[in-house]
Amino acid sequence: MVHALQVTNLPDLHRDPFDRIIIAESQVEKMPIVTVDSQITQYPVDVIW
Repeated sequence: MVHALQVTNLPDLHRDPFDRIIIAESQVEKMPIVTVDSQITQYPVDVIW
């Protein structure tokens, strides 16, 4: 539930709902994301790749 609520706090930089959930989970759990998606790097998350 916390992850879903975090999605509502995200700026509308990425339109893919699945990616927005991944970003929210990364923020809540303080875990990095492994991706080459340049749109995800616009969010305050740690990205590995």
